[in-house]
Amino acid sequence: MTRWSTRSTRATGQREPGRPGSVYDESKRVAEALVTAHRGVHGTDAAIVRIFDSYGPRMRPGDGRAVPTFIAQALDGMPLTVAGDGGQTRSLCYVDDTVDGVLALAASAETGPVNIGGGDEITVLELVRRIVGLTGSGSRIRFVDRPVDDPARRRPDTRLARERLGWRPRVGCGRRT
Repeated sequence: MTRWSTRSTRATGQREPGRPGSVYDESKRVAEALVTAHRGVHGTDAAIVRIFDSYGPRMRPGDGRAVPTFIAQALDGMPLTVAGDGGQTRSLCYVDDTVDGVLALAASAETGPVNIGGGDEITVLELVRRIVGLTGSGSRIRFVDRPVDDPARRRPDTRLARERLGWRPRVGCGRRT
């Protein structure tokens, strides 16, 4: 059995070709189209999972994702860089919950796409303040221009995962549920 994954935050085609981030979005759409075509033509046991904003141990600082970037800045005593006013939201999913969701899809007959991600929504500014508090850092917050491709809200619809796979995240923004 082969299962494929594409990490997607904007699978609805909200970006125009040539805009920032469009290559990333298009690559996800192409990957999903290829998996679907291969499954249809060759009968491959494959499903599409869309993974949203996972976090956990061993994340690499400097890889561009919010959580490891903010943690590294806080631990280094650097200002935490927040795009815009920090009011945009994210839904974080602990890595153990992400893996459980992917494995639940792999063990099922579902073909997807199925969204796997956190259920709690948190503003970027609240996330930064939590990280500063948890690390005991004296870092300040530095606001920078918000990129044009930064979504105001990033919360996956995980209804299919809940209803068809019996999956839901157990860890919510720093606490088990």
